[in-house]
Amino acid sequence: MNTRQTSRLRRITTIAAGLAAAAMMLSGCLYAVIPEGQEPRPSSTNAPDTDGVSADLLPFYDQTLEWTSCERGGASFDCTYVTAPLDWENPADGEIELSVVRHQAPGAPMGSLLTNPGGPGGSGRDFILDSMTYAVGDDLLQNYDVIGFDPRGVGDSTAVRCFDAAGMDAYLYDIPAAPRGTTEWEDELTQRNQEFADACEANSDGILPFITTVNSARDMDLIRAVLGDSQLNYLGYSYGTFLGATYAELYPEKAGRLVLDGAIDPAVSGLEVGTTQALGFESALRAYMQNCLDSGSCPFNGTVDEAMADLGALLAAVDRTPLENGDGRMLGADSLMTAIIVTLYSQDTWSVLTQGLDAALQGDPSVAFYLADAYNAREDGVYLDNSSEAFRAYNCMDYPVEDDEAAEDAAEAKIADGAPTVAPYWSGPDSCEVWPYPPTGARGEIHAEGAGPILVVGTTNDPATPYEWSVSLAEQLDEGVLITRVGEGHTGYNKGNLCVDDAVVAFFLDGAVPEADVTCE
Repeated sequence: MNTRQTSRLRRITTIAAGLAAAAMMLSGCLYAVIPEGQEPRPSSTNAPDTDGVSADLLPFYDQTLEWTSCERGGASFDCTYVTAPLDWENPADGEIELSVVRHQAPGAPMGSLLTNPGGPGGSGRDFILDSMTYAVGDDLLQNYDVIGFDPRGVGDSTAVRCFDAAGMDAYLYDIPAAPRGTTEWEDELTQRNQEFADACEANSDGILPFITTVNSARDMDLIRAVLGDSQLNYLGYSYGTFLGATYAELYPEKAGRLVLDGAIDPAVSGLEVGTTQALGFESALRAYMQNCLDSGSCPFNGTVDEAMADLGALLAAVDRTPLENGDGRMLGADSLMTAIIVTLYSQDTWSVLTQGLDAALQGDPSVAFYLADAYNAREDGVYLDNSSEAFRAYNCMDYPVEDDEAAEDAAEAKIADGAPTVAPYWSGPDSCEVWPYPPTGARGEIHAEGAGPILVVGTTNDPATPYEWSVSLAEQLDEGVLITRVGEGHTGYNKGNLCVDDAVVAFFLDGAVPEADVTCE
């Protein structure tokens, strides 16, 4: 057995769904309603902010936006494209396009509010078009021009392209022929990763080495400037916290009011991320299981430990004997684990997990495939976005590849001890080992000296971005303030906790900064 390979943990396997795919699932499309008697403002274009811009970047910062009217679900939006340098270090070497959508405040706006739903790879454009009330809440919609954008490499912007739908199905869902954990299993998955990476390189028109968070943060400053804002106001979720913190580090003098919800700790390695997430999802799964047992309609019985053991037995059973779906796909343990994970982002979807597990116990994988498809943005055999491709592109460039066998073995042992249900399905070859370009990102603390107060929101049993990361980021930032939501699920703002919501809204509308960290029960 190749010990180094088999101990390799999947890096950051679950941040991919972020807010957009997981927490929005089953919630429907939510829209802001303009109060009766108020008419939408006419579409407007402000003069760009070019103060202090160097000559080689001036053609980008001085561009005038041409907005077109676009509608979704009866709500009115403006859409445009912003031209950005492909390579910010060499701006004359090529251009990309960034897709931007705006919902204008009905009255006089306080400025623009940029948003990011997570990922990396989540579509910020669709986040606002499909769910803007969920994204920012009514108070902010009434006072800011809310901006969604697809980061470079994502969605409607100049995008990473890899497989067609059939290729993605095979990559994400096909069950390896070799038994789990064997050298042959490792080799088979490594070959799949190589084919995927080769396809991304062949089909992405040379953009892969420039799909990085640093470049995306620079793109955000360009968007800020061409919108005519002297400072950036920003609400970022999940991975979007790393993007926002990176912006504050690069442009502290341009950082306005920033809220980072469900934080990623920029100082932790990819190995640590994978380890902490495994423990976080096991904790969330135990909370779900207690709730399920208390409901009286749970397909499991006994104590939480006994029910978790039975769930582990179900996973092992479908690993040995996959369940055939109506479309011919086979449900193995990896896809079932994906279905479980996606529901743990929000307590509102726990009941769907119960339906899926109950059906799987009866030999029916259809609900589990529905959930896994929601995670992978797949509908009726079609992939609705390129989030899976962009996710890998960003992470493979942002996170240095680690080669510390002792650390990997220790991490695997920690997961086996602290997350026994999740552990068997958490390891595998690192897809970034075969990426066409070496990573350029580095892990380290972000202090954002000179940026002013930044609010960091953390939820105590957040499985995807564990609470300890929010604590750490708030401590790293020179003027970080921690808002703690005591509860379950991913992210904290606009999830029904008035204490959290009031703190965030007061900060955005009035610049009110809590005198100390706030805990919201």
